[in-house]
Amino acid sequence: MNLSSINNVICIHGIWSHSVSMFVIKRRLEKEYGMNVLYFNYPSVRGTLDENAAMLTDFIGEQGLEATHIVGHSLGGVIALRMLANDPDSVPGRLVCIGSPLTGSRAGEFLTTQDWAEPFLGHSLPAGVVHEAANEWASHVCHERDVGVIAGTSPYGFGRLVTTFDSDNDGSVAVVETQLEGARDHICLPVSHKSMLVSADVVDQAAAFLKRGEFLRDAL
Repeated sequence: MNLSSINNVICIHGIWSHSVSMFVIKRRLEKEYGMNVLYFNYPSVRGTLDENAAMLTDFIGEQGLEATHIVGHSLGGVIALRMLANDPDSVPGRLVCIGSPLTGSRAGEFLTTQDWAEPFLGHSLPAGVVHEAANEWASHVCHERDVGVIAGTSPYGFGRLVTTFDSDNDGSVAVVETQLEGARDHICLPVSHKSMLVSADVVDQAAAFLKRGEFLRDAL
């Protein structure tokens, strides 16, 4: 299948969030790029990593999609990778992870050591980010799928309240924590972990990757 002809996109939110957080991304992909965009909601705290991945598989089946791209923010990108790792025969399509901690999370690791944080972290983030990061279980996905990663370099976010970063970061996730081995492309933009959800540049870069499998270097 010609991946560039796929017009469906599923947007997946991050932890402590809801699909409405992806509204600007959804709207711009629809209005500027003519894509058919669907929200996928999942219990980011209550559900386990594999339960949420299975929910995504079921959602794709329920929509009757024969092909679809996926755009996941933060934990949403991890959930998408887990689904593709667990279900290699899933329908064709590219994946863009936006601000996703794919090689671990310094902030997340600290929070898993705090008893007070346990109810807020839930199951998916510790399992798929801290205890065993995507880089350890999803590299084979990159041999079968086009995976692009967008990282932020504007250091303003919740993560800075619980840890310190010694390299470029988006305030919650360090750039080095987004570097998935085998990913087809990786790009850094001057956005924070939250502002990337409303950034036109982020959407334009995501759309470029979905269309052609690489980001727009000439746009920088």
